[in-house]
Amino acid sequence: MKTIYTKTISTLILLLIFSTSYGQNLLEGVVKDEQESPVEGVNIVVKGTVNTTTTDANGNFSIAAKALPFTIIVQYAGYNTKELKITELPTTTKPLQITIATGEEKVLSEVVVTSRRRIEKAQDIPIAVSVVTGKQAEQAGAFNVNRIKELVPSVQLYSSNPRNTGINIRGLGSPYGLTNDGIDPGVGFYVDGVYYARPAATTLDFIDVERIEVLRGPQGSLFGKNTTSGAFNITTRKPSFTSGANFEVSYGNFAYLQAKASVTGALAKNVAGRLSFSGTQRDGIIDNIRTGKPTNTLNNQGIRGQLLFTPTENTNITLAADITTQHNDGYAQVVAGVAPTKRVPQRQFSAIIADLNYQLPSLNAFDRKIDHDTPWRSGQDLGGASLNVESKIGGGTLTSTTAWRFWTWDPSNDRDFTGLQVLAKSQNPSRQTQFTQEVRYAGKITSKLNGVVGVFFIDQTSKTKGTEESGTAQWRFSQDSFTPANTALWKTPGLFEGYGIKTNAKIHSTSAAVFGQLDWAVTDRLHVLPGLRYNYDKKDADYDRKTYGGLQTTDPALIALKKKVYTDQNFSSDNDDTDFSGNITVSYKASDKINAYGTFAKSYKPIGVNVAGLPTPPAGQTLSDLATVKPEDVTHYEFGIKTSPFKNSILNLTFFNTDIKDFQTNVQAAELGVNRGYLANADQVRVKGAELDASFVINNHFSVNGAASYTDGRYVKFTNAPLPLEETGSAVSFKDVSGTDLPGTSKWAGSLGTEYTKNAKFFGNLGKFFIALDGYARSEFSSSPSASKYLVVPGYAIFNGRLGFRVADGLSASIWGRNLLDKDYYEQLLPAGGNSGQYAAVLGDQRTYGVTLKYSL
Repeated sequence: MKTIYTKTISTLILLLIFSTSYGQNLLEGVVKDEQESPVEGVNIVVKGTVNTTTTDANGNFSIAAKALPFTIIVQYAGYNTKELKITELPTTTKPLQITIATGEEKVLSEVVVTSRRRIEKAQDIPIAVSVVTGKQAEQAGAFNVNRIKELVPSVQLYSSNPRNTGINIRGLGSPYGLTNDGIDPGVGFYVDGVYYARPAATTLDFIDVERIEVLRGPQGSLFGKNTTSGAFNITTRKPSFTSGANFEVSYGNFAYLQAKASVTGALAKNVAGRLSFSGTQRDGIIDNIRTGKPTNTLNNQGIRGQLLFTPTENTNITLAADITTQHNDGYAQVVAGVAPTKRVPQRQFSAIIADLNYQLPSLNAFDRKIDHDTPWRSGQDLGGASLNVESKIGGGTLTSTTAWRFWTWDPSNDRDFTGLQVLAKSQNPSRQTQFTQEVRYAGKITSKLNGVVGVFFIDQTSKTKGTEESGTAQWRFSQDSFTPANTALWKTPGLFEGYGIKTNAKIHSTSAAVFGQLDWAVTDRLHVLPGLRYNYDKKDADYDRKTYGGLQTTDPALIALKKKVYTDQNFSSDNDDTDFSGNITVSYKASDKINAYGTFAKSYKPIGVNVAGLPTPPAGQTLSDLATVKPEDVTHYEFGIKTSPFKNSILNLTFFNTDIKDFQTNVQAAELGVNRGYLANADQVRVKGAELDASFVINNHFSVNGAASYTDGRYVKFTNAPLPLEETGSAVSFKDVSGTDLPGTSKWAGSLGTEYTKNAKFFGNLGKFFIALDGYARSEFSSSPSASKYLVVPGYAIFNGRLGFRVADGLSASIWGRNLLDKDYYEQLLPAGGNSGQYAAVLGDQRTYGVTLKYSL
């Protein structure tokens, strides 16, 4: 990994040196307040173009400028918006200094976003959106989506490994539990306009991020891919014609090492480039007493390159390519407890391991000890390329985004979570490829009408070739009859050793859509925003599973025992569907400080297909009947109010209610062959709640930000739910769980942070000293599709801190700590394969701390 760091950083330095040979005409200036103090973070936009930048810690900015004259827009929280017409470029004898002042008119709040496909202030848009700038994410140590949930409490991310990752907003999005390729995510994940179909992308490190916009609620009329629960709209830093570079290295306990580097500059008169790198490495944090080596390591590398070509002042063409690798010895789960089931005493976990003369290394998960005999591996590679063309035409911008992406997954798991050879192998390598094309036009139609209209197409293929194989202890875990004669049969030497299944699963899906939204200004204050979407979806799936190995015998009794563990299985499905959906929003700006809106939306999630094995069908049903799950029908209401009660403040409140018919849920079956759960429909679920977002700049030194969410998610009707873990072995196969809580959803979650800054000097550089504390808390939640008293994750709170010195140009340094109080907490609980009673935990990290050095030029 150190060699990768050396080569990449050398390449970045060479690009930086080369880029200084070329340049464009630049508008350079400084922004100060009425007290002649420089202002950091001011938004500078070239009016009528797609060019934007922000000021540094010294108030300085530079932005590409070609033909004169042109107009710039100057925006900053708590200050009046300013428009300046530039008729000549500034010089050293006649520099450009812009003074911004506070006022009661057009008070800006928060940052500029592009969620509605145009540059505007977050406080002005009638959407529940949280924005985390790249700088905020870096300062908070949020280098992937799992950390973002600590800043935006409406977000939930669950990951027992990268493949089995689900990202939800307001408790909805992906079925809680284990991933099934046959279902569409309900939360969209976009990077620079490119849709990432695989939730595994959310586990990777951010690379050179400028801004993360988290949109809550259905997003079908603004984004290419229909999403029922929300979207992550991530914008990376773009190439600049001004040369610049950032180098950052962090070191912490558990041999944590993270390096980041980015360089940008002009490569020719109309061409600029940017090359960015990120690498993260850490030793394991769970001890495997069998191997003597710690597991759950980090070993991630990512590189991203961009070329920007500006043939005219109104057209930007960006070619981007990236690749990220994650080759961890990681994601081992630790036994957290044992639940008694309804099976006979001989089939209880404690009786089984006693017969096998085995003891768990610990029943306290927070001892962080395992003795797993099957190696844990979670290797993935993800990358692709995109071409984005933006051109200003008339009163708007035409955008075309073409992209190809791939994802490969190379795992190994110990699904029994013990040192016994119950499952000797559990591996399901996969490869997914996707091609997407989106074309949209966003802009002004008349003086009263703005709009977005677009078309979107995605074609994706996912293939899995899996292996699951039994070991020497499988007989005792599967034994279901205990007479001496039957026990002798189960113990037949070699009967189950090496007996397993090989799976070939493939899903090919295509989706095409036409979407659009209008913004009709009935008056300056009253806006009506209707949106409409037409979608076509087609999914073809093939699943083929064949048994192999074990004792080769013609004895019918022994063959019957083998079939109790694994059977051959084969099914196919071919489905297509169309759907109209839409929304309407009414927005009223009561004053420059109060903006209220109400939204009604009808949305849907396409048909799902099972491609991870199916349980034995109940009487009267076939595998084909279980292979397909119905599309979701979503009805959503929302009311929000965005306010700026006083200067430099934000206080936003949102209320929402979402009803879903035929909710697509994931079921963990007791049968070993259903190795990642299967999909089913719950008749109806309802999620309702409220969200609060607040940010206050108290004075020149102190700032406070916070967010809170209340989410009540329930099954309104689910009469054929799977049995909870403790009821495995009951006389019935299903349970009515109507009225119980949805899994993965805490009723209460919140975050709170504060920062103190003071002007200071460090190694001759003027900058800011800072000290910051933040906390994140959530209440308990169910960790099982059917509520189990053993699979409830207790509520927890964690606290983080950092202090140091930062500067726009030069050397910045900080020390940081996460989970400062060393809180023991679970992120997820899940039963072992076969539901024998033992259940395992995905553990939250213990206390970590370190130091970060950053140099910018």
